[in-house]
Amino acid sequence: MTSAGPGRPRKQQPVRPGATARDEILDAASELFTSQGFANTSTRAIADAVGIRQSSLYHHFGTKDDILAELLNGTVAGGLAFAVAVHAAPPPSGPGAAAARLHAVALYDGSQLCSARWNLGVLYHLPEARAPRFQRFMDDRLQLRQLYRELGQTVEEFAPAAPLPRAASLGDLLFRLVESLINLRADGLADADSATQTADAGIVLAGIAAGLDEIRAMSAALIREFG
Repeated sequence: MTSAGPGRPRKQQPVRPGATARDEILDAASELFTSQGFANTSTRAIADAVGIRQSSLYHHFGTKDDILAELLNGTVAGGLAFAVAVHAAPPPSGPGAAAARLHAVALYDGSQLCSARWNLGVLYHLPEARAPRFQRFMDDRLQLRQLYRELGQTVEEFAPAAPLPRAASLGDLLFRLVESLINLRADGLADADSATQTADAGIVLAGIAAGLDEIRAMSAALIREFG
């Protein structure tokens, strides 16, 4: 029997990825929440999946809600930090550079949703996720959406003839397209190209698909710089 910390014996050797017991708890909770639902998952089941005692789990997380809060925050944190950095970069000088910023944010955000070990985006649809307890997640997601809007508005200023539906904005549409990757993944339809195809769709919606190759190259440079 190995130890998970002073006075916290582990039932078995670690079997989950993660440098710490906390990481292993999050991984186990991610699997259980996405496979059998949040309400149907107990802290005992999470502890068993890690191979620790339930009391040891409470050393790291006071409640099941605390675990969900950290998982929800993690689904947005990376994409938001990247979008903030791109948005703060020097203003674009033309339609290609403006579109590349939006493309990069969508590609980075979509890649995170598609490549995470578990499809945690499905947790967005939990009724529990709308509770005041998870306000940080809701605020971060709203901020990310606003950055999509502002980046999209810049593209629209350079390409005012974009064939968008009335009362729609490019940023909002692309934000929703990126989040649709969650459902595609849940249905087994997402693949390695899905995030790129979704980001490309934003360029098509902007009506500047003729410059897509150049926009992709500038987008990749932004991801190398800020990702």
